[in-house]
Amino acid sequence: MSGRSRTPRGAGAESGASGPTRGRRHEARGVSKWFDRIEDPTLRGAQINYYVVLGATLALTFMGLIMVLSSSSVEAIARNKSAFGDVSKQGLWALVGVACMFGMQLVPPKTLKKLAWPALGIAGLLLIAVLLFGREIYGNKNWILIGPFSIQPSEFAKVALALWGAWVVERKANLMHQWKHAVIPLLVPFGLLIVGLVLLGRDLGTALILLLILAVVMFVGGANAKIFALAGVLGLVGIVSMVLLAPNRMGRIMAWLFDKCGDQQDFCYQAKQGIYALASGGWLGVGLGQSRQKWSHIPEAQNDFIFAVLGEELGLLGTLFVVVLYAMLAVAMYRIAVRTGTIFGRVAVSGIVAWIIGQAFINIGMVTGLLPVIGVPLPFISSGGSALLATFLGVGVVLCFAREQRVRLQPAGAPRGIAALLAKRRGTPESR
Repeated sequence: MSGRSRTPRGAGAESGASGPTRGRRHEARGVSKWFDRIEDPTLRGAQINYYVVLGATLALTFMGLIMVLSSSSVEAIARNKSAFGDVSKQGLWALVGVACMFGMQLVPPKTLKKLAWPALGIAGLLLIAVLLFGREIYGNKNWILIGPFSIQPSEFAKVALALWGAWVVERKANLMHQWKHAVIPLLVPFGLLIVGLVLLGRDLGTALILLLILAVVMFVGGANAKIFALAGVLGLVGIVSMVLLAPNRMGRIMAWLFDKCGDQQDFCYQAKQGIYALASGGWLGVGLGQSRQKWSHIPEAQNDFIFAVLGEELGLLGTLFVVVLYAMLAVAMYRIAVRTGTIFGRVAVSGIVAWIIGQAFINIGMVTGLLPVIGVPLPFISSGGSALLATFLGVGVVLCFAREQRVRLQPAGAPRGIAALLAKRRGTPESR
């Protein structure tokens, strides 16, 4: 006898055993083959990825604070309020978010895995609380009021769904090609339950982002292509039904497809004002704080359409700078996912990349007229404390795996942190 284990393939995935061993021994399927093929575990590369994600995140946040101040000050003054009211709240959320991001990166990956189910459970309870006690704004029931602040639980459901989906995929690593292991329980009932609770609050935009996270989690996990074909058909039917049942959504879609504007409701108004703002900006913009369209012409200028104000004030070069920052963030996060040695890490990071970059693409697409207006904020830049804090938590998860890679590749006994910098300046052997 050969002495090799005769454990059936996939038994380890179902047994519940944890740790990096199971993540490395599974048979690569689907996109996982790409990850295994281009993995390049070098300490220098891991450090570069870490600092690119951190730097791009902080740069986008700083840009967001400037644009929130610029886009919200006029409306605040018109309401006899402080011009710095919105940016003060946004700055406070940013400080809390940065602290949570740095705290999240210190959490061991094993602990993140243990938090997957509690995070999904808390997100589900908060979404139920929204339906029972929440406040309806612009037709969507998404917010819970706590004193002077409002919290949008559906934003935190995004990071919870990415972590939980990664946990499920790791458990079913060698069985994801079978539809019953990919669909149950990843979609039915838990994943679709979270999406359904968001749809009950009539927030189609956030529901689409959650579905995007689930789709990428399944895709990276190696689910069968037939599942995506069937899910695409069912999803399209569901979206069409949601649009047909809501006159406001129907009007926006018809305005985008056929440019039917000029009626009493004028569903083209917001989109057209955004295009006017971008056109007015030209190459270099009209100057920071000098936007004309933010003077009550663009509804929600500091939220969903803040990119239009950015384009008007900073021009094409300013918008390209923001797009490049998102591209840097996407590439660095992808490289972190590539170098992560566990299925849980790869899938979790991939889900977060899909969420942040996908949402940025949708927001920029609807402002520029490439997509219909569905009401999703621009990550890090749009005004909104819950969205900003949730995005920082997602980046913290990515930095957790980036930091784990740096620690894993660091030579044993080598100085770290400030000690490493001091050793490098002194030129000691330990720093080489």
